[in-house]
Amino acid sequence: MNADEERQFREFVAARPRSLLHTAYLLTGDWEQGRDLLQTALASTARRWSKLRDREQPEIYVRRALYHAQVDRFRLLSWGRETVTDTLPDQPSARVDWADNVVQRQDIMAALRRLPKRQRAVIVLRYFEDRPDHEIATILGVAQGTVRSQTHKALASLRTTLAGAGPSSSSSTASGRGVIA
Repeated sequence: MNADEERQFREFVAARPRSLLHTAYLLTGDWEQGRDLLQTALASTARRWSKLRDREQPEIYVRRALYHAQVDRFRLLSWGRETVTDTLPDQPSARVDWADNVVQRQDIMAALRRLPKRQRAVIVLRYFEDRPDHEIATILGVAQGTVRSQTHKALASLRTTLAGAGPSSSSSTASGRGVIA
């Protein structure tokens, strides 16, 4: 962008800040997200300013960029999943029994050890290393469908095993073995 084009772009933005921000707000429903959206759209427009065909109607291009940027944000999996609350939900309660947590961890590890090797590998790669199906399939040298079916079977087995362990048996089996009274 040369100096003349930059001046034209700055004049365009200075002439319409409220109108564009209001559109961005209406698209997002939040002023801060609207400001972010507008900045994204204006940055996109600035990169293409010298290539705009109709220099008399750049506002149409910016509004289209606003819409497409909002659609892109909406499609992102992480967008909009945060919820504002007064209290932090991930704080431990005052009545945390750390011994129960240790026993629960031991039960989970014992259940994992009982899984067949491929199912255990799929669970570890998926849930502990957060890898997608195609990477797991490549690492294990299997098809993606095999990864999905092994995941399904492993989770079913873990649910059954851990449901059988339950809170009553886990409190009496600190080492994973039954306690004889």
